[in-house]
Amino acid sequence: MDEFDKTMKFSVEDTHKMNIKNVLTNVYKTLEERGYNPVNQIVGYLQSGDPAFIPRHNDARNQIRHIERDEIMEVLVKFYIEREIDG
Repeated sequence: MDEFDKTMKFSVEDTHKMNIKNVLTNVYKTLEERGYNPVNQIVGYLQSGDPAFIPRHNDARNQIRHIERDEIMEVLVKFYIEREIDG
């Protein structure tokens, strides 16, 4: 069967979650580059909503501000739980 004859599945939710993961990866790496403890800084941002916890370098602050904090927490908790269950 020709590849162009197959129906492709597109999920906005999956794409959005992938974007969140990409942003978190960039933020984490940027914080490391700048000499910060990435986990502490991200938790500080998630708890307070204060973007000053995230540096402007690599557009990290701008990227993370475009995602709702509760969506970030949802992705993090889901990822953790899935890893714990799957072992």
